[in-house]
Amino acid sequence: MYTIANGTVLKGNNLHPVHENIVVEEGVIVEIAKDVLKGEIIDAEGFIVCPTFLNAHTHIGDSIIKDEGYGLTIDEMVKPPNGVKHKALSKASDGDIIDSMKVSMWDMVSSGTSHFIDYREGGVKGVKLLKKAAEDIPITPIILGRDDSFYGDDPDLHKVKIAINKLLKVADGIAPSGFGEITDEVAHLIVEECRKKSKIASIHTAESKEAQLNSINKTERTEIKRALDSNFAQIVHCTNPMDYDLELLSNSNVNVVLCPRANATLGVGISPLNEIINLGISPLIGSDNVMLNSPNMLREMEFSLKLMAICSDTILNPKNLLKCATVNVCSSDINEIIKKPLIAENNPAQFFMVKQFSKNPYLSIINRTETKHIKYPFNINTL
Repeated sequence: MYTIANGTVLKGNNLHPVHENIVVEEGVIVEIAKDVLKGEIIDAEGFIVCPTFLNAHTHIGDSIIKDEGYGLTIDEMVKPPNGVKHKALSKASDGDIIDSMKVSMWDMVSSGTSHFIDYREGGVKGVKLLKKAAEDIPITPIILGRDDSFYGDDPDLHKVKIAINKLLKVADGIAPSGFGEITDEVAHLIVEECRKKSKIASIHTAESKEAQLNSINKTERTEIKRALDSNFAQIVHCTNPMDYDLELLSNSNVNVVLCPRANATLGVGISPLNEIINLGISPLIGSDNVMLNSPNMLREMEFSLKLMAICSDTILNPKNLLKCATVNVCSSDINEIIKKPLIAENNPAQFFMVKQFSKNPYLSIINRTETKHIKYPFNINTL
């Protein structure tokens, strides 16, 4: 039993800063109170106790080609099946892919991330490779698979359904690349099969203006509208929405994930993070391809905060930004699968302590914290 004492605790769904102590027993928070002191005392004076991060969108398989292809177009970099990353993955050995994924996961652990949602290439084999890589690492991967049978203008839907169900036996859901590669029929089939098995169906949308225009020209609907019509549980990017897309998102229950650094690296646009939050949507954020960016959520948040300061009419509330990386998922339907906890009694003790540099605890984390400042990550009882 441990007590984390004298720190500033970012508690509950609202990350409310309180000066209370946290008692942990066998990896579970058993009490949060001002004066409680039980078991071994860990002095957190001058520290913030923060929930661990969720990196809501990664592709860690392409850890094998960090920074390769910089300056190429988005299609040249990541469009299946002939993007730089897909060619590299097809040529790499299983051992090299596993080793590079391990490095990326340890990078996430050291920078405060306990959960990540990965869009895993390579079908069933790709899912199994990530599971093997994660076996001895204190991190929870939520793995969304995909299969080459999904692609094309006239796919064999029977083969697609077989591939989906094989994936769903080993994965937490399905995540095709985007509507530039799949038909609406494949999209509906993915969502239907995921829903039957209570798994996550997710897709990239509106990452580039070209993707949006191609979708409108082909179907008279934006990619975001098509994703909502197909009932995907989670959509990623939304970087180039039409005005009515944002209204559609605000009236839906879909989970929105934004990736500001990746969008900037690829030069496809600026995530409308402020606009989405101001509409009452509670988005998540992710670092996207490891070939483009490190999977460090501290860097993602600092970049997002400062980007919004020059690209938006309103200042981004740092508390709302920190919530995107921590607690927003906890009120989402997909958290039944992810199981990301809050700092609250009877929840798993998944938090870290970090030195407080300024009076504003949210800005202290986002604007000042480096990996080296993080202490006691995740389950305090196991350290």
